[in-house]
Amino acid sequence: MTATPAPGPEAAPAASGPWPVRLDHVTVRYPTGTTALRDVSLAVEAGEMIAVVGLSGSGKSTLVRTVNGLVAPTEGAVRVGPYDVGALRGRGLRRLRGEVGMIFQSFNLADRASVYQNVLVGRVAHTPTWRTLLGAPTRADRDTVLAALDSVGMLERVWGRAGALSGGQKQRVAIARALSQRPRVMLADEPVASLDPPTAHAVMADLRRINTERGLTVLVNLHLMDLARQYTTRMIGLRGGELVYDGPSASADDTVFEEIYGRPIQARDRLGRIR
Repeated sequence: MTATPAPGPEAAPAASGPWPVRLDHVTVRYPTGTTALRDVSLAVEAGEMIAVVGLSGSGKSTLVRTVNGLVAPTEGAVRVGPYDVGALRGRGLRRLRGEVGMIFQSFNLADRASVYQNVLVGRVAHTPTWRTLLGAPTRADRDTVLAALDSVGMLERVWGRAGALSGGQKQRVAIARALSQRPRVMLADEPVASLDPPTAHAVMADLRRINTERGLTVLVNLHLMDLARQYTTRMIGLRGGELVYDGPSASADDTVFEEIYGRPIQARDRLGRIR
């Protein structure tokens, strides 16, 4: 009897619940010659919320972008749930990105579109092409969008124009867009860098609540030490593309942060608590 061949990376089986993330000896070199990551190995358990901490240029953005295939490793392997990310192409890569929510520092919203239309974008990977082209979402998609907006306190702005929102409101809409994907993993690349302290705390509290209530695996890039300590349980420290710390966030004292930053602590390294 002829054996049935094992499914290739494009046909990786779906996995239920949140997904783990694993990087094995990952190095990323850009065509410019810059080495953004150097031999990084990291295992994130399903449902963990981890802060990736480091200064600008430390490799934080590159690391999270390897998770959804936006950046390909030069060496090593990245696994997300059932997928070997480096082996994915075309439809397989789109399928992975449909399961991994991404929140950007610059929000990446269409300012002239409504809040509803922006969040509906999160359903594209799970929607037949003809429905997307005709602008005919299913009732289930509409319900998913409204529930996502409600979960971040933005339901009342659903029909408003995204360009009329404040920075904090735009970031909440961006979180809702990622949630509308019903992701297995959530990535946040410096999501509070352009926000004032109260709004930054509110956005981090939203991410922590989402991690707790939904059990999502969350990786959030930060350069502010107090936010990492307050809102996450585990912290990854990057310096010059190398992993220099992996341990509990709460026990990371100023000496640890000075090792990560490669310099003494400065006032700008702390955001401050809400007064």
